[in-house]
Amino acid sequence: MKNMLLMSGSKYKCTEYLTHTIPWLKEFLADYKGKKVAFLPYAGVSRSYDEYEQTVQEKLAELELEIVSVHRAKKHTEIIEQADVIAIGGGNTFCLLNQMYENQVLECIREKVENGTPYFGWSAGANVAGSSIMTTNDMPITYPPSFNALNLFPHQINPHFISGKIQGHNGESREERLSEFLTVNPNALVYALPEGTALHIQDNQATALGETAILQFSRNMQLNTFEPNSIFTF
Repeated sequence: MKNMLLMSGSKYKCTEYLTHTIPWLKEFLADYKGKKVAFLPYAGVSRSYDEYEQTVQEKLAELELEIVSVHRAKKHTEIIEQADVIAIGGGNTFCLLNQMYENQVLECIREKVENGTPYFGWSAGANVAGSSIMTTNDMPITYPPSFNALNLFPHQINPHFISGKIQGHNGESREERLSEFLTVNPNALVYALPEGTALHIQDNQATALGETAILQFSRNMQLNTFEPNSIFTF
């Protein structure tokens, strides 16, 4: 059974890094204490892979997991193949996907998750679980060979969703950006994850987590909402 926890971001309101995710992760990984987690730090741009790995180890210490960054092996797939859990951190989605192609890890991750290995990711790490990264919020500071991602969740994800415009901002709102995407890709579905929300995926069923609703946008920006703790199929 496919089992994934896709989280909008690493912070919520005034909480510390990953703090608000701990209750979700404790439940999600209740049977995995002491198990090995393969962590992909590729999205980190402003810090080294060593620093990113250490930060995640420290912030998730109470989960009692062995978190090992894939860069610790010359062939990154080796750590993924040995792992009991896969985790992908946030940062720049284009850098993340580019390195996933460069290190040839996509098929390895896809196969393991489809065969039941738990997967959790936040921000960019949630975005790459979808069909493509075309609904990321990030700048394309590097160029991956393709925008096609893991497609473990066969739709688009938009993390950090915020509705409307900030006062004084004259650029497009998030809704306007997603409307542009759906104009060009009218058969797509976009799941927008506001801050403090997550999707728990089990095969083709999802549970909405958090304090606010998750939004689904389709052709012509038709809107469906999934309230906290609601369950739906996709």
